[in-house]
Amino acid sequence: MEDIQTRNTFNWVEKLKKYGVVVALLIIVVFMSFLSDAFLTTNNLLNVVRQSAVYGVLAIGVTLVIITGEIDLSTGSIVGLSGVLTATALKAGVPIILSIGIGLLSGAVCGLINGILVTYGNVPSFVTTLGMQGIVRGASLLISGGYPISGFDKVYTFIGKGKVFGVPVPMIILFVLAIIMHYILGWTKFGRDLYAIGGSRKAALYSGITVKKDIIKAFILSGIFAAIGGIMLSARLGCAETIAGAGYESMAVASAVIGGASLAGGKGTILGTVVGTFIIGVIGNGMTLLSVQAYWQQVVQGAIIIIAVLVTSLNLKKK
Repeated sequence: MEDIQTRNTFNWVEKLKKYGVVVALLIIVVFMSFLSDAFLTTNNLLNVVRQSAVYGVLAIGVTLVIITGEIDLSTGSIVGLSGVLTATALKAGVPIILSIGIGLLSGAVCGLINGILVTYGNVPSFVTTLGMQGIVRGASLLISGGYPISGFDKVYTFIGKGKVFGVPVPMIILFVLAIIMHYILGWTKFGRDLYAIGGSRKAALYSGITVKKDIIKAFILSGIFAAIGGIMLSARLGCAETIAGAGYESMAVASAVIGGASLAGGKGTILGTVVGTFIIGVIGNGMTLLSVQAYWQQVVQGAIIIIAVLVTSLNLKKK
């Protein structure tokens, strides 16, 4: 009888670990709906989705890097750079597809450099990506001259403001990318190799996994996803500027960690990351509706990051 009770308790604990982040999101949504009548309105929920979508796209890319046991703090600055480059190309008369391609390429190049420095240069990813953040932000300022770039065609702004059958385009982009990366992580050799690298780099090497190449690929994808986020953001705001992605890197990391990713590597899911993104988005939106001042919102967001990392750290110590 005791064995059955122990087994049932274990099953409940495992289910809570697996779906706890989803339950947390539902509880927060219910809580916010009681605090503000405006929270569950259609316009507000669509606003939450649009705002969270950019964080979510960045967070998906960052999750890949975190799974390998590394970190990427350059994503926020890449958001600004890709937006500025895409906008500059558009204003110069470059076709929209090529302009977007330029923005995406900038993210891929930044990710490639990050990956090479981390793997072949043996520079810690924290230092590498923090340095890249400054370089990219400076380059973006040089390109834009420090001024915002606006006056986009409606075809471009549709990426950030449009709807398809009532569904915001940013939400569609987020979920399409999430589904693709969920499949890659769960059902491809590359995805399995990333988990193996994060779990034990030495064991991964001995098993024949191309550790350095896979880590570089993860950084490249993180850069590309950050560039996609920058394009989405500039399209939604109707302008591009260097500071557009400031602080987004911390939100991306927080989303991944809240969603269950471990900064030690070897753990994390795309579903968890997306849900973590919406948790941050819902809390931020709720505080705005409740007229909480901006600096208090930053305090709360910072506390959420610390708590999420602390919980992950305690779980690792127990294991």
